[in-house]
Amino acid sequence: MAAERLARWRARSEAFLDTCLPDATQAPRRLHAAMRHAATGGGKRMRPLLVYATGHLLGADEALLDAPAAAVEMVHAYSLVHDDLPAMDDDDLRRGQPTVHIAFDEATAILAGDALQTLAFEVLADSPAPDALRVAWLRTLARASGAAGMCGGQALDIDATGHVQGLPQLTAMHELKTGALIRASVRMGALGGGADEATLARLDDFAAALGLAFQVRDDILDVEADSAQLGKTAGKDAAQNKSTFPALLGLDGARAQLAALSERMHAALAGEGDAAAPLAALARLAVERGH
Repeated sequence: MAAERLARWRARSEAFLDTCLPDATQAPRRLHAAMRHAATGGGKRMRPLLVYATGHLLGADEALLDAPAAAVEMVHAYSLVHDDLPAMDDDDLRRGQPTVHIAFDEATAILAGDALQTLAFEVLADSPAPDALRVAWLRTLARASGAAGMCGGQALDIDATGHVQGLPQLTAMHELKTGALIRASVRMGALGGGADEATLARLDDFAAALGLAFQVRDDILDVEADSAQLGKTAGKDAAQNKSTFPALLGLDGARAQLAALSERMHAALAGEGDAAAPLAALARLAVERGH
């Protein structure tokens, strides 16, 4: 049942995202095509699924969740476009296809990322939700996207390249770089379901563990998988001399960290019943992907 729900929500998010993106046949066509290349070129759709799954846990109307699900995915897509640029990670493969600056050009990639980010907030602002809820969504996504969230984590990552980080510093960096948008996804779904402060705190703990687990697993896959499996260039972390969880803990230690995070997620959902099954399935996906 959980798998069926996730498949349906994935299709729903793809369809709604398509309606939000500009028509590639309309000017400026190159920019519009680049935005679509970035946002619709596959991917796990983990963040939209978290919005729907958390809202489902709390009985939210699915139609109400379409806007935050699309918005967080557009911010995520923009972050990948900019992360792949020559000035950043300088990668030519993303989700199994050429990165935007390779498929188009660097200037178009920068503009496509900028446009996706601003479109995300336009979609939230125009959503058919009560004013207070729209403001809460806008605040949540803005904080998770900026210097106190994903962008701040990216900056810390750049500063750390070529230097050995300790485990606390590495964890703090990824809590921002990867974890902030994942926590925002869960929180926006919870807000859509009218969650109280205690529920928000419990779900935020789940999301924090999920975000870190996602990154630990990503670091393990960067060592164990090839580019075809990853959909992006394998071995980039080692090539750029970046600190990773396997580098600091060893592969066995990283796997143990992943297991501990899995237990933490399970504990956060304990007692929620069948309604939590989609969230639990997404937690397993984060831990087991690539197996």
